[in-house]
Amino acid sequence: MIKHKGFPSRLPGTDYQFTIRRGNADGATKLIRRERYADRKPADRRADAAFMEALWLYFGTEPFERGNLDAGRLSWLFGREVLPAEDPFDPESYEALLVIDEDRARAAFPEAFDGDGLWEGRSA
Repeated sequence: MIKHKGFPSRLPGTDYQFTIRRGNADGATKLIRRERYADRKPADRRADAAFMEALWLYFGTEPFERGNLDAGRLSWLFGREVLPAEDPFDPESYEALLVIDEDRARAAFPEAFDGDGLWEGRSA
């Protein structure tokens, strides 16, 4: 499992995890598309936006390996702003390639692209 050095491990001041420390011996947690309902807590929405900003700053439009990115956090974006970049796609692989759908990401999380920095410690 590749570790994305320099990628934020969590949203500062919260328990919203962005990366995992080590791979699961039983295999990667399956990526699924989680529904984001309108009544989600503001903190949950802020974590999604900060994670999207971190993905954008770290990977941009290039395909990227899932690696140590947290499956739970990815699943909130998977199937919409983050898409499979290969066919066939294995949602239970740390080596699976993903890509950001820039148009959908900008529409869903405009604050992640405005340059204000949603997570501290970023290198911009």
